Amino acid sequence: MPMTFKLVRGLKLTALSMAVVVAGGWSAGVARAQEAAAPAGAHVGSGVGIDGGDTIFSDRPNVVISGTSNLAPGSQVTVAIGNDIQTTEVRKGGTWSITWPTLFETGTYAVAVTVADPNGGVSRATADLRVNIEGRMPRQPLGDDAREFAINEKPNTEDFSELSDRWHVGPPPGYENIVAPRRKHLDPYNQNLIKGDLPFFGQDTFLSLTGISDTLFEYHKLPTPSGLGSARPDSRTFFGEGNQLVAIENVFITADLFKGDTAYRPIDWRIRATLALNANHVNIHENGGINTDVRKGTDRTDGQVSVQELFYERKLHDLTSNFDFVSVRAGIQPFSSDFRGFIFTDTNLGVRFFGNYNSNRWQYNLAYFDRLEKDTNSGLNISFERRDQKVIIANVYKQDFFVQGYTAEFSYHHMQDNGELLYDTNNILVRPDPIGDFKPHHVMANYFGWAGLGKIGRYNVDHGFYYVRGNDSQNPIAGVDPIGGPVDPKTGVRRGRSSVDISAQMAAIEISYDRDYLRPRLAYFYTSGDGDLTDRKAKGFASIFENPSFAGGGFSFWNRMGIRLAGSGVALTQRGSLTPEFNSSKEEGQPNFVNPGIHLFSAGLDVDFTPKLKGIFTGNYLLFDKTNVVNGILFQGNIKKEIGTDLSAGLKYRPYLNNNVVVVGGAAVFLPGTGFKNIYEDDAPLYHLFTNIIFTF
Repeated sequence: MPMTFKLVRGLKLTALSMAVVVAGGWSAGVARAQEAAAPAGAHVGSGVGIDGGDTIFSDRPNVVISGTSNLAPGSQVTVAIGNDIQTTEVRKGGTWSITWPTLFETGTYAVAVTVADPNGGVSRATADLRVNIEGRMPRQPLGDDAREFAINEKPNTEDFSELSDRWHVGPPPGYENIVAPRRKHLDPYNQNLIKGDLPFFGQDTFLSLTGISDTLFEYHKLPTPSGLGSARPDSRTFFGEGNQLVAIENVFITADLFKGDTAYRPIDWRIRATLALNANHVNIHENGGINTDVRKGTDRTDGQVSVQELFYERKLHDLTSNFDFVSVRAGIQPFSSDFRGFIFTDTNLGVRFFGNYNSNRWQYNLAYFDRLEKDTNSGLNISFERRDQKVIIANVYKQDFFVQGYTAEFSYHHMQDNGELLYDTNNILVRPDPIGDFKPHHVMANYFGWAGLGKIGRYNVDHGFYYVRGNDSQNPIAGVDPIGGPVDPKTGVRRGRSSVDISAQMAAIEISYDRDYLRPRLAYFYTSGDGDLTDRKAKGFASIFENPSFAGGGFSFWNRMGIRLAGSGVALTQRGSLTPEFNSSKEEGQPNFVNPGIHLFSAGLDVDFTPKLKGIFTGNYLLFDKTNVVNGILFQGNIKKEIGTDLSAGLKYRPYLNNNVVVVGGAAVFLPGTGFKNIYEDDAPLYHLFTNIIFTF
């Protein structure tokens, strides 16, 4: 029986071989059918179809072209293949067919059909005819013993089958019903023209369209000041009702056009664009938490549209015959500078050179970013609005570094942040940090790092060590030393010193062990803290724009929640960060190297319950490295180092064993320690619950 595909406007396409239906063939995509414009007053037919689809496949040289039409019986059908033209008429029942008088060789042919009725109505349709003439190469049917089909003699030339191209090869005998013959634009599981499975232009230019819906619902409790304009007039305590509800919807639409040969050879060029649409809603129980104007109330609904990706990529040179290469990518692009996102993970405007060497044993990146501003409530880029922060990153990865299975990375980061004055969308000052002696200031930092990921024996080892040096022209917490500067040669008066020298460290290590479906893990995370506010040295570690997947990642309360610091304009910790940087905002603020630092001890267990369901369970114990900064900011004494205990559990469910549908849910409880209680005067547990549903096409 002929292959039949449903199309727009009810068209159907099939292809017949002489006396035999085209065996082993399939079609790709949706037929390119269209109705031609008819003369004024003429009747327009409802369509014409070529049986077979957008691409007609035949394994025989003699072909019958057939189809359907809704024009009147007797209407003339003209079929053109190249310079050859044949005609026939529409039969009763709306069908037509032509037995092509000449034989076809292996190749691809354009088929154009025009149907015209006596009243002037005209309809047209086009398709590709791909002919692959089978040779005598025997194939083993399903279920037969392979030894019966063994060939000992040298095959002849005619034993090989010539193919028009490698994208439309028919399935072997016995597999026709296993390899799905139908290809639809909305089917991401089989070969699809708009998913990069088949050439969109020519033989090596592909288009991949991707759509993502990311829906988040979150309910949590955080310390929330009641303020002077409290939503509850009878509120007498400094901290009010801390329950908060967050709902966020992100939609990403990506078009990726690229030219290349195979999955192994790097692409020649690529153009990629992603449009992001965001809608977010927040409900809290205290005024002033979502806007400085307490009249705005306790609810906020906002949205943002952003060009989140827009870049051009080009391969510059092939270095070896083993697909080693060097390429360049320019535009708004994603980049993570290490395995766990400790220092820089962002999608932003920049230029990046990258490639590999020695059969991919070495990989390298050299990147420059001129970062765009971030929207306050969505976290998306504000398209083409730069924030005057420059970042240079160079790193190199070496596989099997001294130990097989272990990959080492050595990196250098340079940051220049000029810190222009900025109020965010909610009219809150975020640059400079609204604390202490705050004025616009310049921050320069150089990071030197060694990170690693892999196996050493039976153990999985993952680590990162970083050292940063630099200068902050006037840190708002450290302020100005009135007598620490140089002597004015004209007046002889010693001038104040506003700058501080940066010198800080970070260390992280995780060791895990795989046993069946279980992975127990132990981890430690450390950032140095500043123990003296007056020595003009900033010893607290801060990252550029981090998003660490460590110690429970997004399931952890400490990592996931942004906790504001009571009585100040900064946060104890930012959302998506492990370090208590004491800055106003991770997205819009500046890195602050005068902070208390942290010790985080972590133990966890990952459980693969089934191939579809995974559990992540983590317990973290947190301590400040130094508390001098906290004491100075809050004008308190003897704040203890103990922050608290963070217990979290998360589930990740993939119902179709792929990432087309992913459901993530988690819950965490934070048990305040002595130091946290000293700051917030409350030891009641905090918590968060969330669910995240992601659909990907």
